[in-house]
Amino acid sequence: MTSRRTFLGALFLSSSLLMAACSGGDESGPATLTFQSLSDQPAAIEATNKIVDAWNQQHPEARVQVVPAGWDGVYDKLITQFNAGTAPDIIHYEAAGVVPFAKDGYLADLSPYLSEQKRADIPKGVLDSVTADGKVIGYPTELQSYVVFANKGLLQRAGIEIPTGPTMTWDQLREIAKATTKDGAYGLGWGLSSPTAAFVALAPGFGGQYFHGSGDGTTIEVGQGEMALPELVNQMAFQDRSILPVTLTQSGSKALAPFYAGQVAMTVQGSYQAANIAKDAPKDLDWTVLPPLAGPAGPAQAANPQTLSVNVDSKHVEKSAEFIEFFTSTENLAALNEADALIPPTTSAREALAQKLGSQNGWNAILATGQHLTSAPYLFVDKYAQWKDTVATPAYQRFLAQQTDAGALAKELSDGWNSIAHK
Repeated sequence: MTSRRTFLGALFLSSSLLMAACSGGDESGPATLTFQSLSDQPAAIEATNKIVDAWNQQHPEARVQVVPAGWDGVYDKLITQFNAGTAPDIIHYEAAGVVPFAKDGYLADLSPYLSEQKRADIPKGVLDSVTADGKVIGYPTELQSYVVFANKGLLQRAGIEIPTGPTMTWDQLREIAKATTKDGAYGLGWGLSSPTAAFVALAPGFGGQYFHGSGDGTTIEVGQGEMALPELVNQMAFQDRSILPVTLTQSGSKALAPFYAGQVAMTVQGSYQAANIAKDAPKDLDWTVLPPLAGPAGPAQAANPQTLSVNVDSKHVEKSAEFIEFFTSTENLAALNEADALIPPTTSAREALAQKLGSQNGWNAILATGQHLTSAPYLFVDKYAQWKDTVATPAYQRFLAQQTDAGALAKELSDGWNSIAHK
C-alpha cells in the first residue's frame, strides 16, 4: 500500500481536485455523507437501507447516500480510493482489513465519538479488535464464529444424547464423530481447503495465539496451543477415520452437500451458514446447532468483526461518527445481524436477538458463541496476509494430506514467518 506519508506531496499539489472529490459539499449547507456498503445479501441490503432511511428522515442536515460495492476486490479498491482522494466518508470493511489503513493514517480516530454506553456494551475482546495504537478505528457491526451443525436423526440413531449444555468440548465432538461413523456415513465433514482462518480463529480455545508484539517486533510462536487443533483434525481424519476425506479439500460451502445428503452427521461451518442451511437443506433434514466448542482454555474464538470506519479526510467526520453511533444502536444491530445470519457485537443486541429468535435455526447456540469472542493478535500483524497465503495455507494443506508431519508443519509455519518478517 502507498503510505499516507508518501502520498502527502501529491495530496498537497492536487488539493483543489481532492476537495471537490471528497463528499459532503458546502460545509455551510446540508451535507451528503457517502457510505460505501459491502452488504451483498438481499435481506442485509434491505436492513441497511432501512437504517439509512431512518437516519435521513431524522437528519435532513446530514443525509447519508449508500454506495453499493460488494466484497470482491475491496482492499485494492480502497487503496485506489484513498490514494486518489475519492474514498467515501463512511467505510464498511472488516477489522483485519482496516488496520493497515489506520496505521497509514487514512482513518479517523473514533475514540472521542464512541459513547460510554456503547463502549460498555461491546465486549473487551471485540473492542480490542478495532483498537489500534489506543485509537478506535471502526465500530464493530457483525461477527461470525465457527459452530457445529448436526443431523439430529443420525446422532439419535447412534444412541448419542445431543449435547445441550452451555459448551461442549472438542473431546466430546471427537467421541460423537467416532460413534456416528458407521453404515457408510462419517461423523464429521469440515471444509478445510483454506484452513488457516479456522485454525487461527479457534486457537485461543487451546491457549494458542500465534503472534506476539506488533510492527517490526512481531514474533511467532507455534507451540502446543497453536498445534492442538491441526493435530486433532489429523487424528480424527486418519486415526479415527471419522472425517469424510473429501471435505478436507473442499470449501465450507461445498462441504454442506454431504451434510444435506446424510453422508456426515455433523459439519463445522461459519455460523452464517445457518441461513443457507435453513434455505437449502432438504425439508426432512432435522438439524440443530451444538453448543459452543471449548478447548482446555475455554470456548474462546478470535474476533474479526465487520466494521464501519470514517475517512480521516472527510469534511464531516463528526457527523459520520454520529451516523455510525446511530447505525450500531441495539435495535439496528439486531435487525442487521438477523438479516445477515451473523452475531451482533454488542451485548444488548445479542440479548435482544436471542430473546426474539430463541432456538430457531440454532440461533441460541450461535449467539452463545458471541459471549466468548476475544482479541485476535493477527489483526495487527503487518504481513499476516502474506504469511497466510504463501506459508500457512499450503503448509496446512500438506499436513492434512499427510505429506508432512506435525513437527515439520510447526517448523514451516515458524520459519516461513521469520523469512517474511526479516525481508
